[in-house]
Amino acid sequence: SVSSDSRRTYLVTGGSGFIGSHLTDALLARGDSVIALDNLSTGRLHNLDAAGRDPNFRFVQGSVIDEVLVDELVHEVDVVVHLAAAVGVRLIVDEPLRSFQTNVRGSEVMIEAAHRYRRKIFVASTSEIYGKNTSDLLDEDADRVLGSPSIARWSYATAKAVDEILAFFYHRQRDLPTVICRFFNTVGPRQSAAYGMVIPRLVRQALSGEPITVYGDGTQSRCFCHVADVVRGVVSLLDDERAIGEVYNLGSNHEISIIDLAKLIIDRTGSSSSIELVPFEVAFAGRGFEDMQRRVPSTAKVKSLIGWTPQHSLDGILDEVIEEARLEQLEATHAVKPLLEPRS
Repeated sequence: SVSSDSRRTYLVTGGSGFIGSHLTDALLARGDSVIALDNLSTGRLHNLDAAGRDPNFRFVQGSVIDEVLVDELVHEVDVVVHLAAAVGVRLIVDEPLRSFQTNVRGSEVMIEAAHRYRRKIFVASTSEIYGKNTSDLLDEDADRVLGSPSIARWSYATAKAVDEILAFFYHRQRDLPTVICRFFNTVGPRQSAAYGMVIPRLVRQALSGEPITVYGDGTQSRCFCHVADVVRGVVSLLDDERAIGEVYNLGSNHEISIIDLAKLIIDRTGSSSSIELVPFEVAFAGRGFEDMQRRVPSTAKVKSLIGWTPQHSLDGILDEVIEEARLEQLEATHAVKPLLEPRS
């Protein structure tokens, strides 16, 4: 917990989202106050059920591109944590223009307001920054290798790069205290399956006994990090003055191919599902989607600063997500059950 004289008020944008709600819970648990700003386009109010019972919490429904609202809120707080973004491969491919505008303009509005009131700002970035660079252990200075700007995937990587550039330049030229963090495939409870997030999607298919759809040939690999580990890293970076003006990778180094992930999910759910390979051009309706073969972070920088390493295993992560999905399915069947019962 935080001593009373060092308690702060945080503005968490995207506060009802997957990572935002977990961060909100963590800050409240140690005695800080939190204002969560979310337009509920992808976030869920239900993620803030526990936070809602805390007197140090307030929820504001609104957009990060609403300059007047953002100005009011940033003025009220000590620290800004900017997590709000259009996320998920599916959403970015389906709505590329809105995604790009939200991600660039939203960060611009937040950073300008933070500068106006001299507030420290934490800017969430992404492993997508590295694009098609598949080298082993990507460190923070690794090259960005991007495809054509006409492909939605790379427009997202570019938007997040613009966010980082803004944060860097506001720090260097205007002395704004900024911290940038690149998340690599954060997973765990509360992550929605709606926007193409691979683990919740595959788990729900396995539990329903549907074929598990793996895009491409399934040999592409990723590293999955539990949201609790990520939030612990974020909080430590927020607390450490030495993090200011720097960018950090946060992610696991444990690499697994998507086909092996699907097999592991079948194993841990006890599912009878088969695995079905779906070409990218079918999955994304021929909209020129491109994927990268692998993406493994180097976390040496964050480890040397705050001693951070992930503590959750992939098996443990999957078990938590499976349990949550099972509960959701139970609730859904109970919710519809009375409708099916004949009247007495």
